[in-house]
Amino acid sequence: MHRRHFLRNVTGAAAAALGTEAVVAPASLRAGKADPRYTFCTFTKPIQHFSFEETAKTIAKLGFDGVEAPVRPGGQVVPETVEDDLPKFIAALRAEGLEMTVLTSGINEVSAEQRTEAVLRTAAGLGVKRFRMLYYKYDLARPIRSQLDEFRPRLRDLVAFCKEIGIKPIYQNHSGRDYFGAPVWDLAEVMGEFDPADAGVAFDIGHATIEGSKCWPLHWALIRDHIDTVYIKEPRWGDDQKPKVAPLGTGGVDKGFYKTLLKSGFTGPVSLHVEYFDHKDPSKAGEAVESIGSDFATLKSYLEIG
Repeated sequence: MHRRHFLRNVTGAAAAALGTEAVVAPASLRAGKADPRYTFCTFTKPIQHFSFEETAKTIAKLGFDGVEAPVRPGGQVVPETVEDDLPKFIAALRAEGLEMTVLTSGINEVSAEQRTEAVLRTAAGLGVKRFRMLYYKYDLARPIRSQLDEFRPRLRDLVAFCKEIGIKPIYQNHSGRDYFGAPVWDLAEVMGEFDPADAGVAFDIGHATIEGSKCWPLHWALIRDHIDTVYIKEPRWGDDQKPKVAPLGTGGVDKGFYKTLLKSGFTGPVSLHVEYFDHKDPSKAGEAVESIGSDFATLKSYLEIG
């Protein structure tokens, strides 16, 4: 089957599963957002063993506008069943007045192995506007700049495909010794060739703090024009000197970040990541939900909401 014909069929099937209104879903369906400047969502990884309906009801009750959901190998939806399961998830969210604000994927190129076309075309057909990319990794035994030249064509192809179907890739500045984007300068250099409307950054203040400590304002300023979504998490260093995600207000994030965010004029998705629970342990579900609610209240206080 011709590629474009296949893609149209995938889109049509996705839209039909929810009705045509799914394709033009508004930014927020609930009556009254927490704040008109932001679309608040939370990463559902800590409760990904919940059913779609249970997830939607839980997140709606906590007061969010949407979810960031793992649609990747081992995620709440897996790529192999995305055509069947993603419409069900979106339907459950819409029933509670929620959206899938960010789809977290296992995709960093156009490839059959990653099921790029099926996953993204299905998502776009259901009204999902953005997805978080899978990371690129450096080989530290090789020159770094030559590897940037290897990442570029993969990203160009992906951005071109996404522009064609109407969904935006965003890349997170994840900390780590071999992560492309961890020091931010490399991400800014590669992203600079793209229109911010076509490719963006999920700026993670937690990971920026781990990698840059006091120079997070430099990271923010360097990548500001491409910031599409802001990720909120807080690292705390233990006796082993290794950072671990902790409840908001108990770690090392400079509270000045929130003042910068308020003054910056940023309007868009703000995704809360509460990742200090084992998402594979169902017995932690109640504690995880309570912590999501608590951290959300803290976040809103930092942003002078309510």
